[in-house]
Order: sequence, then C-alpha cells, then structure tokens
Amino acid sequence: MIPRPENPLVVALDLSDADRAVRLARALAPHVGMLKVGLELLAAHGPAIVERLRSIAPVFLDPKLHDIPTTVERAARNYARLGIAMLTVHALGGEAMVAAAVRGAGQGAAEAGHATPLIAAVTVLSSLGGEGLASPASLAFEAGAAGAAAAVVSGEDVREVREVMGEEFCLVVPGIRPPGSNGHDQVRVLTPREAIEAGADYLVVGRPVTGSSDPAAVARGIVASVR
Repeated sequence: MIPRPENPLVVALDLSDADRAVRLARALAPHVGMLKVGLELLAAHGPAIVERLRSIAPVFLDPKLHDIPTTVERAARNYARLGIAMLTVHALGGEAMVAAAVRGAGQGAAEAGHATPLIAAVTVLSSLGGEGLASPASLAFEAGAAGAAAAVVSGEDVREVREVMGEEFCLVVPGIRPPGSNGHDQVRVLTPREAIEAGADYLVVGRPVTGSSDPAAVARGIVASVR
C-alpha cells in the first residue's frame, strides 16, 4: 500500500532561472513534500538542476515521457539515476510503455543506489478540457496494471479515479488553487481542501506559491488548510 504522505504539497518550480529555483527551494523545503521540476526548468539546465535541488528537498520530475517503450525505458533509467522521488509518463502511451518506464526506473535507481521513484501516469492535463480523450479512470487503471504506482489526474476526475483505483494507488492533482487565487491557464481547479476530500494524495501548486511575495507563508497556509 502507498501511504498517504505526511506533507501533500508539491510546489511546481516552473522557472528558467536556476539560481532563483534554488533560492525558492531552500525557502520552501521545510514546508513542502516535494518540488516539481517540469519541462521549462529541465530544458534550461538539464540533469544538473535536478541534482542541485534534490539535495534540498525530494524532486518530482515531470518530463511526461511519451515515446516507444525502449526509448522510454532508457530515459526512465537515466532519470532515476538522479535520485528523484517521482517521474511522470503519459498514460496515453499505453501499458507497454508504462511498464517499460517502471522497469527502467527500477534499474537506474538500483544502479545508482537510490530508492526507486514512483512512476506517475499523466491522464488528462488540468489545462485541457478533455473532451474526446480517453477516460482518466480507464487510463489510470491501465497504468496501474502496467506497474505505475500513481496517476496525475485533474480536479474534477480525482473522485472517480479514486473509486476505481482504491486506496492503494497514489493520486497527484495539479491545478490546485488556494481560495481567492487566480486560476491562470488551469481549467479544472480545486482548492486544497476540496482535492484532499475528493481523494488526492499530492497537491501540485505553482504560481500562487512561487509568484507570492512570501512563498513560504503561502506554502504553510496551504498545508495548514488540509490538516
């Protein structure tokens, strides 16, 4: 069983400036469960930024791998060697691709002497309406069957996915916005309390924290709101 995290907050460091990301990481580390490194920061600084950040707090690496299984397996192996806590793949890549990511991550982590990262399958992005796409619950089920331990689901889907997957599966919900904050480009949003009550394990928050004049205070407030 995947235990509920002591701290569910994941802050997305959607930045291009490595030094600013590190400063934010140091300020936020006592108040977060993980720090998310997405494509912007990864493209700007590569694996080096992951290594800098993981010495400060656990890193959730979010490249959303989606390619043929062999390529995904090798990429997951390389990423897992960095000592990350969680790694995303696209659920739409299919069971064989997700299974390849699980294998690769296990191999890479073992080779480098790290714990194996959770593989999280991205179902429907929180910035998309989702019409015409596969059911998030069915995508999560297929990913779980392939060995993924987690899924990234939108706020409006989390309750249904939790019902399908049960309590032993980890659900990560992006697009979380504290009450009164701007939704920016996220279509499917919940407050932290609403997401936890619906069945979320991890809450991904970006600009409401990183764009604040006091990111640590906002992070503390979010965590306090769900305890």
